This record gives sequence, C-alpha cells and structure tokens, in this order.
Amino acid sequence: MLKVVARKSAPQASILETARAALLTESTGVQALANALGAPFEAAVQAIESIPGRVIVSGMGKSAHVARKIAATLASTGQPAYFVHPSEASHGDLGMITPQDLVIILSYSGETQELGGLITYTRRFNIPLIAITGNGTGTLATVATITLELPKIPEACPMGLAPTTSTTMMMALGDALAIALLSQRGFSATDFQVFHPGGNLGSSLTRVKDRMHTGKKIPLVPESMHMGEALVEMSAKGFGCIGVINEQGNLAGIITDGDLRRHMSPDLLSQKTWEVMTHRPATVNPDTLMAQALALLNKKAITSLFVVEGDPAPPCGIIHIHDFLRMGIL
Repeated sequence: MLKVVARKSAPQASILETARAALLTESTGVQALANALGAPFEAAVQAIESIPGRVIVSGMGKSAHVARKIAATLASTGQPAYFVHPSEASHGDLGMITPQDLVIILSYSGETQELGGLITYTRRFNIPLIAITGNGTGTLATVATITLELPKIPEACPMGLAPTTSTTMMMALGDALAIALLSQRGFSATDFQVFHPGGNLGSSLTRVKDRMHTGKKIPLVPESMHMGEALVEMSAKGFGCIGVINEQGNLAGIITDGDLRRHMSPDLLSQKTWEVMTHRPATVNPDTLMAQALALLNKKAITSLFVVEGDPAPPCGIIHIHDFLRMGIL
C-alpha cells in the first residue's frame, strides 16, 4: 500500500511580526527619504511658491491615489491645487492646465505610458514639471524641470510587488512639500481655519469672540456687594462663578465654587465680594482661538474664562467649559 507522507510547511511569521516588519520597512524608506533631501527639494518648493497659478498633481494606479491626497493637502494649506487623471487629461482635461500652473507627476517607474500625453503637454507649453519617481534615469526624470528621486528601498510586500514603501515615501514627500511651503509663507492657524470651517478642527480654530456669552448673560457683581446678593447672581447666571468689577468697571477678580468652600464660615453671606474673590483671574482676549482657550482651561484646571480687551479692562464676555462640549472639541 502506498504510504502518503504529509509535508511540513515552513513556519509562518505571526500576524504581528509581519505587520511590524512592513511598518519598519516603510519607516526605513521615510528615514532614507529625509536624509536624501537636498537642492532639488528646495528648488521644488521655490518653484511652487513662485507660480501665479495652481499646482496640478497626477499619477496612474496607486500613484494616482497618492496624488489626490497630495493635491488635497496642498489645497488645505493655502496652495491652490487639484488632481488631474492622466487618462482624462488625454481626453480633454488638458484644457484645465494653463501656462501659469505647475505640474507634479508621480511615477515610481518613470515610464508609465498613460502619462505620455500630460508630459508632452507640459513640454509643449513650457509648464514647470516636477517629477516624483524612483527612476532617476527614466523618461519622466529626463524631461522634468525638477526631479525628486526616491531612495531605493524595498517594498514592504514580501514579494516586492505591491506598491507599499514607494507610495509611503511619495505621500511623505508630498507632505514635506506642503509643510515646507506652509512654513515659507508664514501660513497661520487663522489661515488654516479659513479652509477648515467644518468639523472639530474648524471648531477648535474658531475665535472666542464668536462663541462667548455677552451683555446681560455675563455674571458680574461690584466689589462692594455682600455675598448674600452675589450668590443670587451666581446661581441665576449658571456659570458656577461670578466676576467682580471695581469702581472703574474693570475686572478685579472672580468668585468660584472653590472660593466659596475656602471661605465657608457663619459670616460668609455678610462678607463683601472683594474679601472672597480670587484676584487677577485668568482671562483671554476676544481674538484668542478656542483651541488656545481650552488649553488654558486645562492648564489652570478651571471651568470658565472671562474675556477682556486689555489689562485692566471691563469684561466683554465669558466662555465656559460647556461651550467646548457643545462644539465637540473636548
């Protein structure tokens, strides 16, 4: 009788071992990319900074997905940019590109056939072309105005076929271009908020003056008021605190639940507010970003901030921790 002997398969790496190896390979690629940056990268940033038009980013296959992300990142950080698919470009979308623009083309091989029409168009009309490629001697690199060559790092795919390390480096390089441009132009958080009005990010970049409570909603009492009356105001306004103003109307102090506990005594209600208040409370300016106001609340371990313009100055508003909760940015 024929005896069948089962073959022992080679031991396979664990799921976590495989995943960690992939991440380490890709991180090696990013590190090598950082070390390789030089004059061509600086030239690319300067070229983008100097154009009067927009940046058009293109690529085929996986590079197309990366190109879309790079275009989106550039646009969100102040550089007008959009993605053009090379196949669509050859069927009419070339008309979207003007001589005032700059084109970035991603192709690891540098020989992608579908890019031919787009490359020819940039050369015909002398449109600046930045190549991001792994082939420094390929067709794309040869004809480009500026070539950003990726280091020769193996793909994380065990067969070396699926674009992994190469696309990670492309995306990282796109981020580096966007951040370098952002820094060169002095792009601020205020500018960023203009392009991100929605979601948690947009909310956190809203200014205090857009969210603060004003007018009769501000809990304020004079320094000379007895605590019995002040507590009525404190309860009515519902902020868990009251601001104390001096004869000039400027903010002199604040009384919180903590101050009440620290001064708890039989004669508390007959004391004057100036005797109980915390002097020189933390405040913010109306133009302070909500994200910065939240950071101050966390640092001071408090729940409210009075808003003033100057020091000393009358309070023009108040912001409470619940305002951040309603905005969904805690």
